[in-house]
Amino acid sequence: MKKEISIILEEVNGVFNKMDVGATELLLQQLQPATRVFIVGEGRSGFMAKAFAMRLMHLGLNVFVVGETISPSLLKGDLIIAISGSGSTNSVISVAAKGRDIGCKVFSITTNNQSDLANVSNEVLVIPAATKNRLNHETKSVQPLSSLFDQCVHVLCDAVCLNYSLSQSISHELTYSKHSNVE
Repeated sequence: MKKEISIILEEVNGVFNKMDVGATELLLQQLQPATRVFIVGEGRSGFMAKAFAMRLMHLGLNVFVVGETISPSLLKGDLIIAISGSGSTNSVISVAAKGRDIGCKVFSITTNNQSDLANVSNEVLVIPAATKNRLNHETKSVQPLSSLFDQCVHVLCDAVCLNYSLSQSISHELTYSKHSNVE
């Protein structure tokens, strides 16, 4: 198992070494306590999106996962974070386009800055990791499907949360107080 872990870590590091992290600064600037944040993704990207939403909630942000029954309607000025490795997931593109039409700020996380999702977004953070499509611009991977993209999204979103918590002086105790107590 050590060999496989080393391979995964090497691939993740390889992606981050190729990545322009400048767009993460733009994302951090958008994360304000008064801003409503809507996060959308499908399938494996959707799981990463939900993990990110949960962490942002623990940090005190007003966050919703698109598609959940308690998500309110989008309003002008809301922030949408759309995650799709390929950038071609129709439901994610539809939410991003609807949000843009309403006047939301749309920030996408994808591998393809020429994708339909990127084209309806205000800002695009490109993670050049392998997806199930294995396109030429994607970093090669021995892992199946979009595992490398998913891992990089998770690490990147955790880094965003860490940066936000440090910049806002949010303590472990405060985040723990927001953790579910009905488990």
